[in-house]
Amino acid sequence: MTSISHKVRTNVYLDADIKAKAQEIFKQYGIGLSDAFNIFLSQAVLERGIPFEIKIPNDETIKAMQEIEDGNSESLSLEEHLLEMKQCIKS
Repeated sequence: MTSISHKVRTNVYLDADIKAKAQEIFKQYGIGLSDAFNIFLSQAVLERGIPFEIKIPNDETIKAMQEIEDGNSESLSLEEHLLEMKQCIKS
């Protein structure tokens, strides 16, 4: 038994740059924006919520993001980042 889907038209306001970038990604999968939205909505129904994790940044992360935006971030090498991570794990 096949199910006939009833399609409806809807309007969504999108950021033009993000839409264009997303369409380029979807093109690689051979799907259009409507297909991508339907996949997202289907997953939301199956998951009974947003189908991916959404996190609210803590104060430290917000401060770091603001510093980067302002151009005031300190540059660390990969080795320095790894050392910091190891120190955090030991704590």
